[in-house]
Amino acid sequence: MKYKNLFFDLDDTIWAFSRNARETFQEVYQLHSFNRYFDSFEHFYAFYQKRNAELWVEYSEGKVTKEELNRQRFLYPLQQVGVNDEALAIDFSKDFFTIIPTKSGLMPHAREVLEYLAPRYNLYVLSNGFRELQVRKMESAGVEHFFKKVILSEDIGVLKPSPTIFHFALSATQSELRESLMIGDNWDADITGACHVGMHQAFYNVSGRTEFPFRATYHIQSLKDLMDFL
Repeated sequence: MKYKNLFFDLDDTIWAFSRNARETFQEVYQLHSFNRYFDSFEHFYAFYQKRNAELWVEYSEGKVTKEELNRQRFLYPLQQVGVNDEALAIDFSKDFFTIIPTKSGLMPHAREVLEYLAPRYNLYVLSNGFRELQVRKMESAGVEHFFKKVILSEDIGVLKPSPTIFHFALSATQSELRESLMIGDNWDADITGACHVGMHQAFYNVSGRTEFPFRATYHIQSLKDLMDFL
């Protein structure tokens, strides 16, 4: 057996973040009657997604704190329609963070693949997500028992793709680099990060990306593809 240790990203690799988040936003949008301010949910969500993507880049570069990321991403859509109501944004964010970790949606075939892999390998989560959410999300989806350890960027204050967090993950799990594989949907964080420390990678191409700066060790379209070589 070539590998002994499999490191999984969580969001949109195992746990269906995009779908679960959208459902949560729709619920909280209705709860706070945001149709008072926006033409539609899509109008609101487009503003949110744009600023959220920018803020996560800034957060990964250490330019904004976790608190500032959360403050700005919920306030920004309101500001775009002339509503500079920070209290409303805070209430919205509190409801969002209460609801989202209760969502249980998984990526296609995730449970089946984890059931196949767990008896054969050491499975770990390596995620940039926030500690107060990630473990609860896994518990809601009923997948926490598949993983021997959860390593989060918050543990050491460094995000993927930094080599530091990959070295930390290997050390924390007593894993050998040559016996380890990183599996994730984010090319920059998961695949480039693993490549830079010499770890093999499996890119889960959820987005349908077609251009790549280098060749990943494995390229999968479905989690079930892992069962072809693991």
